[in-house]
Amino acid sequence: MEFAEIVRRRRMVRNYDPDRPVPPDVVERLLDHAVRAPSAGFAQGWGFLVLEAPEDRERFWAATTPDGGGRDRWLAGMRRAPLIVVPHANRSAYLERYAEPDKGWADRSTERWPVPYWHVDTGFAALLMLLTAVDEGLGACFFGISPQRTAAYRQAFGVPEEYQPIGALTVGYRAPDHRSPSLRRGRRPVDEVVRRGRWS
Repeated sequence: MEFAEIVRRRRMVRNYDPDRPVPPDVVERLLDHAVRAPSAGFAQGWGFLVLEAPEDRERFWAATTPDGGGRDRWLAGMRRAPLIVVPHANRSAYLERYAEPDKGWADRSTERWPVPYWHVDTGFAALLMLLTAVDEGLGACFFGISPQRTAAYRQAFGVPEEYQPIGALTVGYRAPDHRSPSLRRGRRPVDEVVRRGRWS
């Protein structure tokens, strides 16, 4: 598939065929592409939790959804995904990297960072997984884990404190689903969001 077509076809898929697992070689390609994302100082301060076994996926939904439920229409389709990948950002990996001699910020302060690149870079990795899913003929959806449920998620999976989940991806073969009502807003035209030369 041409890259332009992959970009055009990418959308958040919220319903999956539960009887078609993601082939192991495809799972490995998703992860191999994720770790090719750019990262500040080549710090690569990310970690990915891969959940394929039904009991692991059920534990994820129990830990991350309100009251361990989440069986409304939106989550009912999401829960059918045969694969969940949780990308995590590790801020300390960046602070340590930039304290090395070639960078020289020995105090490990976060004040020099214009934005938290550990989150940005892990987001890049998540996007590469979303695009790879399309290229492999799969659907995927990126969504957040509620801050109120993060502690339960960490406990359920033994996630170290220095790794912060930036969200989660469901991946699988698409099943018929409803289009998000948000799409009625339409895509903003390029001329509305791009400024050339100066802002105004």
